[in-house]
Amino acid sequence: MTDTGFFTEALSSRDPELFKSITDELGRQRHEIELIASENIVSAAVMEAQGSVMTNKYAEGYPGKRYYGGCQFVDVAENLAIERACQLFGCGFANVQPNSGSQANQGVFTALLQPGDTILGMSLDAGGHLTHGAKPNQSGKWFNAIQYGVRQQDLEIDYVQVAELATEHKPKMIIAGGSAIPRIIDFAKMREIADSVGAYLLVDMAHFAGLVASGHYPSPFPHAHVATTTTHKTLRGPRGGMILTNDEDLAKKFNSAIFPGIQGGPLMHVIAGKAVAFGEALRPEFKGYQAQVIKNAQALADELMKGGLDIVTGGTDTHLMLVDLRPKAVKGNATEKALGRAHITCNKNGIPFDTEKPTITSGIRLGSPAGTTRGFGEEEFRQIGRWIVQVVDGLAANGEDGNAAVEAAVRAEVEALCKRFPIYPGL
Repeated sequence: MTDTGFFTEALSSRDPELFKSITDELGRQRHEIELIASENIVSAAVMEAQGSVMTNKYAEGYPGKRYYGGCQFVDVAENLAIERACQLFGCGFANVQPNSGSQANQGVFTALLQPGDTILGMSLDAGGHLTHGAKPNQSGKWFNAIQYGVRQQDLEIDYVQVAELATEHKPKMIIAGGSAIPRIIDFAKMREIADSVGAYLLVDMAHFAGLVASGHYPSPFPHAHVATTTTHKTLRGPRGGMILTNDEDLAKKFNSAIFPGIQGGPLMHVIAGKAVAFGEALRPEFKGYQAQVIKNAQALADELMKGGLDIVTGGTDTHLMLVDLRPKAVKGNATEKALGRAHITCNKNGIPFDTEKPTITSGIRLGSPAGTTRGFGEEEFRQIGRWIVQVVDGLAANGEDGNAAVEAAVRAEVEALCKRFPIYPGL
């Protein structure tokens, strides 16, 4: 029997249950303030590319060297993404096929390491990422993973410890970067340490790549042998990953590691979305956007400190901050839920030297990219900071079950603010 609606029927009638989940999610994004530091809001053009007919095409291999026919047009899309990525980051080679930042890191490991090799990365509880050697992750299972942290006195990266651990353990690779580091990393110092023991330096710039592209954060090049990144977060593209280098020999190894090493056919519709986002990032207005991202983060951090909360390292140089909730005697998991009920979305997060379990935590992580994309400025972020303090103070005074009135009052104000800054009016 012929499916007469296959090419014509709208999702709303073809799959109402799934359609409802999408419209509900659109409503959530429209009516809530998104403060998760790893999230952003993509352009309509990026969504159009990612929802295009390129989702139909298999394209194992690389442009001009595919294992399938009919790739002449998806080759255009991938070449655009590669060329724009190299222009954005001032590097010679880019692999845009990794499906995520984690797979980009896995590709680098596959290219340069053998199981059992020693790696030196930042510990998860100090602000690092799972893929930098955390025990539950493949990187912590396949490799001899040594972890560095932060100084107790100022909670910034302990470069003395990095050097000492490198000298002691002789890692084959040192990893710089993480998912909760609010201050600028000294890449020159990390390369100096790497060179002292003959190690590769991998910079995972997933969180701050957009700031690097706009010139608001130092580039990992020429210090890094290789850099990886996600293509969402501050880059404001579709969810995905990328590998960058200036070394042609290493680039060949990375290409082989991604395909056929750890992935098969690339997601050409996502690569098309990456190309669009990289083109947007090359526009002059992207620099202004990133400048505002930093200003907004700093305004939010300042307002939270005025309200009696602590900020890890005393502030931020980037798009994110770690909020220490201990001055208010509340926990990260309870605060995440309370703010969620007030339509402010964030994530619980451990702070350095946290004594709470990862499922509880003494902190939350906040970021400014999504709100800045929406159009919020410093005034709006200061107001958001006051709302957060209001909810946290209510939680401390009333407990989780007695804070409904405070949360409802803030929620109404949040929704009013969101109406002033609409997203996706055409959907």
